[in-house]
Amino acid sequence: MTFPVLKGAGYILVHTPDMIVQNGTTCSVERQTHPDSEFLKEVGKHIRSYDEVVNYMPNQVYIGNNRPEDLKDLEMPWCNQKIEGKRNGKFGEIMPQDEFLAFMQICDAFDLVKLSESFVNEVKPKIENNYPEIAPFFGKIKGDDIEDGKALIEEHIAEGLYHNGELVGYIKRAHDVDINLNAHTMFENLVVKASGVLSAIHAIRHCEIDANDIDYVIECSEEACGDMNQRGGGNFAKSIAEIAGFQNATGSDTRGFCAAPTHALIQAAALVKSGVHKNVMIVAGGASAKLGMNSKDHIKKDLPVLEDVVGGFAVLVSENDGINPIIRTDLTGKHTVGTGSSPQAVMTSLITSGLDRADLKIPDVDVYSVEMQNPDITKPAGAGDVPEANYKMIGALAVKRGDMEKKDLKDFVSKCGLPGWAPTQGHIPSGVPYAGFAIDDMTTGDKNRAMIVGKGSLFLGRMTNLFDGVSVIIERNTGVTEDATSGVSKDEIKKIIAESMKKLALDMMEE
Repeated sequence: MTFPVLKGAGYILVHTPDMIVQNGTTCSVERQTHPDSEFLKEVGKHIRSYDEVVNYMPNQVYIGNNRPEDLKDLEMPWCNQKIEGKRNGKFGEIMPQDEFLAFMQICDAFDLVKLSESFVNEVKPKIENNYPEIAPFFGKIKGDDIEDGKALIEEHIAEGLYHNGELVGYIKRAHDVDINLNAHTMFENLVVKASGVLSAIHAIRHCEIDANDIDYVIECSEEACGDMNQRGGGNFAKSIAEIAGFQNATGSDTRGFCAAPTHALIQAAALVKSGVHKNVMIVAGGASAKLGMNSKDHIKKDLPVLEDVVGGFAVLVSENDGINPIIRTDLTGKHTVGTGSSPQAVMTSLITSGLDRADLKIPDVDVYSVEMQNPDITKPAGAGDVPEANYKMIGALAVKRGDMEKKDLKDFVSKCGLPGWAPTQGHIPSGVPYAGFAIDDMTTGDKNRAMIVGKGSLFLGRMTNLFDGVSVIIERNTGVTEDATSGVSKDEIKKIIAESMKKLALDMMEE
């Protein structure tokens, strides 16, 4: 049986200091409910500079300049440990806010984004220099007189765009009565689209594949794109493909809260394995609403506001090339309707169902990537170290199943677990941050098997109290590619054909 492969990945972060205060849910709600609060007076003093964000180890891990294991020996809180970081990494980059605002204007198809002349004059050359892939859209970066925007913002007809505390533009609403097309929603959706485009560009750069070879795009963020008649109708995927230059691609959106990326990974693998498409990219932009989500707790502990970046990623799934890690579509796990909501039931359904089909034990997997949230962010907020808690639960499950002895639990957590490094952008930490490292680990590294796990909280939509989750196993490629229908390798097919031709020639000679 042939399996698709993880061909490559792109990971991006965007430093968005002004968006924390202006657009993040925590600050926005505080302005509505307690406009004179001490928190609003203090939050601006705790926001990091771009250089501080670049010189932050978890961010360097996210874009591939450092390994997750490098965090194990770094004293917490990590935000107090200064390193020498870089804007560009093996998997992607950390983009500054000014360039991202220009990216949002590029992604605007309905002339809703207005930027000042002076701001555009400063930022446009940076975009033209750094992103030649989107050269056909450079003309969309243009300056305007934004004086009328101040009144529109006060009347909630427009959403302000700020840089260094100054108004540099605004986004107009797309409809005068449709709440799904109001200025704030258009802002959030353009953040998703722009960060998705940036992620897709970096995936192409690091996959060494032509953009025209992408057949299909699956977008798996947590936002909903639509109007009053279909508020979640989509389609982020195709709109991202358009700007990224995927001329031969179509696509659709997949939603599942935090679990969506792993759902999308399995769907992409199934499409490739079935032969429907050859190259499928899953992509997700970030969530501006989650900026500064736990900032009240961070400030109380005299820490910087650590949720100061919009995250994004893209992963390419392609036909088996005999090199890159294979996605075992036959070894998936799922949280079913009847599974139950206890942590033990959730973990058992996600971890063991795929393993049991291959007669594998829990320690047979070298790496588990579950919820790779940065504990620097979650611990001060009272949520603890999420990845560590997951690894302890998986290890306890292994002991209960008889897969290992209790005395080996600590070693299991250290050996099969990784410190969390992803920003708390909901879907961004959920399993997929390891995909880029998995390619390295299973081609030039010493790992043979990993499990990507996505977990979600469906009750957030107030439609059900169910949890959600899926998992899939990734393995080192054996180097043997097979015919998708017969299960016979290409070399075997060539041998059979050669022997048949030889026999036919002998038969003809005898006649």
